Amino acid sequence: MSPALRLIRSEYLVLLLSGALVVALGPFTPGLVSAGNLVNLLGNLAPLLIVAVGLTVVLIAGGIDLSVTSVIALTSVVGGMVMNGETGWLRGHPAAVPVGTLLMLTLGGLMGAGNGFAVTRLRMPPFMVTLTSMMFLSGLAIWLTRSRNIPGLPPAFTILGGPVWISLPIAAAFAGVAHLMLSRSMFGRWLHAVGHNPRTAHVSGVPVEGVVTMAYVVSGIFAAAASVLYTARLETASPVLGQRILLDVIGATVIGGTSLFGGKGKVLWTLFGVLFLTLLDNALNLLDLSYFTIMIVKGLVILMAAVLDVGRSSWLRPRGS
Repeated sequence: MSPALRLIRSEYLVLLLSGALVVALGPFTPGLVSAGNLVNLLGNLAPLLIVAVGLTVVLIAGGIDLSVTSVIALTSVVGGMVMNGETGWLRGHPAAVPVGTLLMLTLGGLMGAGNGFAVTRLRMPPFMVTLTSMMFLSGLAIWLTRSRNIPGLPPAFTILGGPVWISLPIAAAFAGVAHLMLSRSMFGRWLHAVGHNPRTAHVSGVPVEGVVTMAYVVSGIFAAAASVLYTARLETASPVLGQRILLDVIGATVIGGTSLFGGKGKVLWTLFGVLFLTLLDNALNLLDLSYFTIMIVKGLVILMAAVLDVGRSSWLRPRGS
């Protein structure tokens, strides 16, 4: 195998591209390699990593979850309705933050379970199920708040999204749990088996419907956890929170190397993809490019990653495999 093909097939390709991006743009991008920008970059990376890792689990199982951004919005609103200091259901109560946070995570898991039920029991296409979920949950979040933000969240909650030394360990904990689940557990082996070939997995005794449903539950919980960090960082619950990050979530996962065809993916790859996309977004913003230009560039990068995924799955596959 030639060195070029070996490099393309390397699982560290995206990490090398991230380093190349910094080297290439660093001299021309004011503040890209400054300490303050590094802290800001890590703050942006933490919640995106959590929601992208959740999506990775669904993609490995051969599905897709387009509703993650609406899960972020709705759980943000519900958390705000519980915790805010003016009209919150538990305003001023010592249990407001733990109850509100737990309710957000539980709600995320329930929404994921709904997606999983529709996909496995009603035999509906994952794309259609999660697209309609995205529209319904987004509309519900806006209806509940009349399109208004909910300020006045307690400091014990907003600190979760403030300093990087708090948000980053939280993201690392979720990523670490997902890594152990995918690489060291029977559920992880079942996920890969279902993603490769659900019919063969079923014949082999894998509870396919349960595995797929649980993948969507994990995605919902992780999206809700990301919502906790996004809401805490913004210090306001918002019905449109996460509305613009769907492309980033899917893009980071695909760029990292998780296959759109199922059966292949790692948390480490998703971490590399999130790092690359966050770096790219950060650099383009520092270059003061317009929002539309940034979207065009990111779209092209994600398209190239998707083409590379097709190449890895077919054109570059070793003969006989």
